[in-house]
Parts: sequence; structure tokens; C-alpha cells
Amino acid sequence: MPLFGSHLSIAGGYYKAANAAGALGMDTVQIFTKNNNQWKAKPLTDEDADLFRAAVEENGLKSPCSHDSYLINLASPDDELWEKSLNAYVIELERAEKLGLAGVVMHPGSYLKSSEEEGLAKVIDGLNEAHRRTKGFQVQTWVEATAGQGTNLGYRFEHLGKILREAEDGERFGVCLDTCHIFAAGYGLKTSEEYEETMQQLDEHVGIPNVRAMHLNDSKKEQGSRVDRHDHIGEGFLGLEPFRFLLNDSRFQSLPMYLETKKEKREGEEMDAVNLRVLKSLIDS
Repeated sequence: MPLFGSHLSIAGGYYKAANAAGALGMDTVQIFTKNNNQWKAKPLTDEDADLFRAAVEENGLKSPCSHDSYLINLASPDDELWEKSLNAYVIELERAEKLGLAGVVMHPGSYLKSSEEEGLAKVIDGLNEAHRRTKGFQVQTWVEATAGQGTNLGYRFEHLGKILREAEDGERFGVCLDTCHIFAAGYGLKTSEEYEETMQQLDEHVGIPNVRAMHLNDSKKEQGSRVDRHDHIGEGFLGLEPFRFLLNDSRFQSLPMYLETKKEKREGEEMDAVNLRVLKSLIDS
């Protein structure tokens, strides 16, 4: 069975996210290691890290990860922003390593006024330099498949494959698939035939063994919309069948899978708990 988790808040202490995951009956957790909409971050203390690691162990969580700041853009043609993004991404890796996380999920970035080819080259240069500066770290970079809004890179499996092929420290790289993103990017998932065709393309361009994690989100927008809007499981344009295919696919049985759906309650129950229950109900006994 996959490892189920969710993106949870670190408000009041990193350890609180791990405790919240445990209380929801989850197997893993995703966090931000800092405010995701600010460049600056408060120092990560030894106590922060120790409490978080202890909470992860106490709650039996495996493969906790982080998501990097939304401000980081390693595809930027602006040298100043690129350098700022590189420095910020190195800090993301340093914080994740201190917390004992398995991976840092990152969006490749937006090429803005340049081109896809130039943008991808900048991303590859940035990631390789970030890994050179963090040599010996255990934490991996998990490059996320995107919906392809605007000039965002990563919406084609070919983009992700190129990054992996040109990564200097290949063992520290992998891919994070997002069900909402790949559907919005145009990949079919709703029938068994569409699902298998998409997985075949994934294997051809990325390599299924390079998929290290998944985000499980339904989509508020149609297939091919190139718009990234998450919905609760089974309540969007994806419906339940794509999740049934995915959760019963033997190739992904040991992967961490994180919910990134809206934090809200329905009839007094946390929607994370509802979404988790729905997902587990789709697994063949």
C-alpha cells in the first residue's frame, strides 16, 4: 500500500505537522520549511529539528518531505533573480537535510521572456550548482510535474526527463507527479486505456523508477486547461477512477503520496480525513 500523507502546517512548531499527520492516521507528511511567500526565513534551530525528528519517529511516519518556496525560479532569464533563487534553493536543501526529510519538491520554474529550451538549461545549471554546494546530503530534489500555466516548465514529461538526464548527481534527483497537474497539462487518466498510455509516456521520457513521490489532487479545471486548481478527491473533473488506477498500480505501491487539497471541515470533519478515507476505499482488497 502507498504511504498516504498531506501537506500540513508548521504553525507553532515543525513537530506539530508530524503530530497532526499521526492524528489523522497518515503514514507521511509534507511541509514548508519556511514561509513559502517570503525570501527570508527564521533560523532553523537544533531544537526545531530534534522535536520534528522525534515526532516523525513517534508517529511512525516515513518519507517526510518539503515543498520549496513559490518565489524560487531557476528558469528565470534574469541573472539577479536566478542567483537569488539558487541561493534560496540551497537553503531549502540545507533546512530539509537538518530536518531529516527524504526530498524537496520543487517546480522547475518559468522561462518568462526567454524560451523553453533556455529555461530548461537554466534550471539544470541551477540544480547542478545547488547539489554541488550541498555535496554529501541525503535529501533529494523531486522535480514536480506542473500544469503548465503561463510559461511554467515541467508540464511535459520530456521536460522532466531532460532535467534528470543532465543532472550531475543523478542519485539525488527524482520526480514528483501531481494528478491534477498532469491532467490539466493534457495527459489522459480517466479510462484504463488513457491511464496506460500516459504511464507509457511517463516511462519512456522519465522512467517510472525515477518517480519518487506523488501529489493526489482532483482538478477543478478540464483536461488540457493548463490551469492548476486542486479539488477534493472525486469532486473535480478527474473523478474517482484515475485514483483507483493509480492506487492499484503495482509500480507505485511503496511511494509516498501527499494530499494538497483545501484545508477545511465538512460536517465537523477535516477534509484531509475524508479524502484519505475515499482514497483507501479505492484500493482493491
